[in-house]
Amino acid sequence: MFKWLSNLVDSNEKELKRLQPLVDDINSLEPEFEKLTDEELQAKTDEFKARLADDESLDEVLPEAYAAVREAAKRTIRQRHFDVQLMGGIILHQGKIAEMKTGEGKTLVATLPLYFNALTGQGSHLITVNDYLAKRDCHWMGPIYNALGVSVSCINAQQTVDQTAPSHMYDPSYESEDQKWNFLRPVTRRQAYEADIIYGTNNEFGFDYLRDNMVLDLSQCVQRPLNYAIVDEVDNILIDEARTPLIISGAAEEATKRYYTFAQLVSRLDRDTDYTIDERTRTTNLTEIGMTKMEKMLKRESLLKAPDLYDPSNYFLTQYLESALKARVLFKRDKDYVVKDGQVIIVDEFTGRLMFGRRYSEGQHQAIEAKERVKIQRESVTLATITFQNYFRMYQKLAGMTGTAITEAEEFHKIYNLEVVIIPTNKPLIRTEYPDQIYKDEKTKFTAVTGEIKQLNDQKRPVLIGTTSIEKSEYLSDLLNRNGVPHQVLNAKHHEKEAVIIAQAGRIEAVTVATNMAGRGVDIILGGNPEGRDEAEWQEEHNKVVELGGLHIVGTEHHEARRIDNQLRGRAGRQGDPGSSRFYASLEDEILRRFGGERVKGIMQWAGMDENSPIEHSFATKALTNSQVQTEGYHFNIRKHLVEYDDVINRHREVIYAERRKILSGADLKANIISMVQDEIQSLVGRHLSKASYELEEEQSNLSGLLEDISTIFPLPPQFRSDGFSELNDKQITEKLTDYAIELYNQREQELGPDNMRIAERLVMLRVIDLLWKDHLTDMDHLRQGISLRAVGQEQPLMVYKREGHASFEALLASIQHDVAHSIYRVGIAKEAPKKKEAVPVGKKVGRNDPCPCGSGRKYKHCCGK
Repeated sequence: MFKWLSNLVDSNEKELKRLQPLVDDINSLEPEFEKLTDEELQAKTDEFKARLADDESLDEVLPEAYAAVREAAKRTIRQRHFDVQLMGGIILHQGKIAEMKTGEGKTLVATLPLYFNALTGQGSHLITVNDYLAKRDCHWMGPIYNALGVSVSCINAQQTVDQTAPSHMYDPSYESEDQKWNFLRPVTRRQAYEADIIYGTNNEFGFDYLRDNMVLDLSQCVQRPLNYAIVDEVDNILIDEARTPLIISGAAEEATKRYYTFAQLVSRLDRDTDYTIDERTRTTNLTEIGMTKMEKMLKRESLLKAPDLYDPSNYFLTQYLESALKARVLFKRDKDYVVKDGQVIIVDEFTGRLMFGRRYSEGQHQAIEAKERVKIQRESVTLATITFQNYFRMYQKLAGMTGTAITEAEEFHKIYNLEVVIIPTNKPLIRTEYPDQIYKDEKTKFTAVTGEIKQLNDQKRPVLIGTTSIEKSEYLSDLLNRNGVPHQVLNAKHHEKEAVIIAQAGRIEAVTVATNMAGRGVDIILGGNPEGRDEAEWQEEHNKVVELGGLHIVGTEHHEARRIDNQLRGRAGRQGDPGSSRFYASLEDEILRRFGGERVKGIMQWAGMDENSPIEHSFATKALTNSQVQTEGYHFNIRKHLVEYDDVINRHREVIYAERRKILSGADLKANIISMVQDEIQSLVGRHLSKASYELEEEQSNLSGLLEDISTIFPLPPQFRSDGFSELNDKQITEKLTDYAIELYNQREQELGPDNMRIAERLVMLRVIDLLWKDHLTDMDHLRQGISLRAVGQEQPLMVYKREGHASFEALLASIQHDVAHSIYRVGIAKEAPKKKEAVPVGKKVGRNDPCPCGSGRKYKHCCGK
């Protein structure tokens, strides 16, 4: 790991030196572009497009294009790209990750490559962590793009599959009722995607991709081919979010009573005696005593189908048990989730935000609902799914930006083939980082934290405190109240106010407690947000805060990932401002409990330190860092493991989605379907007539069975009786049946009309594929859940999963052929129902056992008489 980082630093210096000539070229063009009129500046866009159309390379046009964006920014939003921002923009165009510290203007940097790559006409995407930032940045940067004659939009979250839900396009002529969002005109989803530049969240881009692959008509698709994307807060989206796949689901039948039953049963189990917990892997296991105890309880509930709990016949019970036990001992209220309005809402562990609409899968969410005694929502069945890793790897060119990427450089390289380049700050970083203080227990630690906050507050210096959970933030808030320290609390319960609170966190005497600073997206300016304030008054307060030493950061606990700690530290010392940070820790903190806590505790005892004295020693800091490195490595392996498994289903997805797109695009389905029918006929002939010799009676029986099965595909006329086939060989029988199938298909086409037949073909193919794909996803999910228990000998579970997954996919393709062949002859085009008339008996009544008048060959009771 450390050798990797050392090599990265060396290559980083070389990379920055290579960028300097390009930066110099852009700077040399500035006087020339300043002389252009607004019309001439906008005309540059058409000039650049024409040059690119004439095969001039993007890199040749880059200096002028970047000079144009810089000039447009100066004229519209009164901001000029610094040289280091130009460097960041070049790195992003090259498809790399630019690490830029907090406050260095990443939003402005992104305008350079977004505009430049949109010149190809294929669109550019800016992917950010929440809807507010997507909308804000589209609105904020919109004037720059408008001045250059390119369109920009933002896509917002939608709660349904309705593709016409309004997104927004930047339009200077549009006046909004909400002045805050003036110039953002509501548009349809598809119109938003037709813009040159689109801002949106990772979830929305990913879900739109999945929804596009569920539509029944090409006109319902909204996304264009995935060309170029910049991922803002790239570490948050490509690493933290990578363990959670995007899933579009439908409701499944579920016995909710069992969740409540198991919630009660596990509450009777005792830790260590009945079960053990592995905090590092977040797993639980029953002991022998616990297993016996649970078997007795299940027997009393009449749920046990075999005496042994882990007998295959009890498999469904073990799923309920594992989910219930995890819900009870691993998932903590106000840390992992909150209960709001009778619902269990997940808390994002990295940002502290409430994740409305997101649910744990595999019954875990229902188990938590049962634990909290709220209404259980039905479990869902997966209709479409993709991981962020595989979604983002579909872009022709991918780039990213964040304040903290260097510690994850190896993962970015190995999984996404993305190189990290550290961009220098515009002004020197002068933030002071004090050594950690480690206490024996959490109570003493928070007492010390409160003391430091009060001391700084008495000096009127602003303080920002980061906590790791809602529970901890509320505990600290209570301590501050008792000590008479006025403060604001920013956590998942109050995130509506977060932008306002953070914007004022740099004011005199401001004390802000935040659940987790990752992905907040709002700069903390010393003296507070100057917007709407008297400039002289703001400047005076700004200068006072600078004199006091700037913003001080207090970390109350180290996060599992070092970069999350660095994001918190990075809130102080922006743009050359003064600032400082200090982290507090205790031996009861989760990170030290998992790794190294006993060693640090031994040092404290050896040194004879009392409970109220902190330890400030290089060994302790090293132990903490090692704990974080171990945890990062553990989670990296989990994500790598996830990619390896998802790559299997991803190959299946690529085949199915490509086939869907061909169907929607008007491919010749008639020839394809007739081929499927022919293959199905051959399969049935082979199955029934494969024996080399048999008695006449058996031959007739097999022929009868063949024709009976063929009649499930298409109706056979009376002349197709088994005795009419007795003189034919297998090949002749196949040809005769195939010829009749084609003749019948053409008759069906004449009856419906060619246009209607094409519609019927498309709908049958899509319906069959979608239904069977859904079942395949469920099968693959079950296979994956049980694969570790079914590894054969020394064979790796992944190899077993690949082999059995391939067999499952082959079966899926065979099922698609079977179901299409068995559906296409039954299809009809629904017509608008005529006005109801009085029923008039006509002819003889059809008996339930009579042949159906529709010609299907089936009995009336099994066909139209159902």
